[in-house]
Amino acid sequence: MSAQPLTLWAEITVAALVLLGAAIALAGSLGLLRLGTYFERVHAPSIIATMGCWCIMHGTLLYFSLQGHGIAAHPLLIALFVAITVPVTNIFLMRAALFRARRTGQSVPPHVSRTGPGRTVHPPKNSS
Repeated sequence: MSAQPLTLWAEITVAALVLLGAAIALAGSLGLLRLGTYFERVHAPSIIATMGCWCIMHGTLLYFSLQGHGIAAHPLLIALFVAITVPVTNIFLMRAALFRARRTGQSVPPHVSRTGPGRTVHPPKNSS
């Protein structure tokens, strides 16, 4: 079964989405190179890579769906897995870096948990 040629509007839309995704990924890469500390650098690739992935996903979803084989779910699944794993991984890496920076005495933001230094934990009140 041969692929059907796309209409002009579909070709332009697919090309625009893929190029936009590539431009967003390039901006994330430049942010990674330009920013100084780890805590600044970690945001650029994680947020922008997810946005770039979604633009490319929409382009590939449109392209493969218009080829006449039905809706293509594989780009959607890839983008969904990226959207779930990138923020979770980013949180774990930032927490590990923050823990390490605190252990080495670097200047980092204070604890925000209830049991951090300088905070008192009040026992729960009895309702009896």
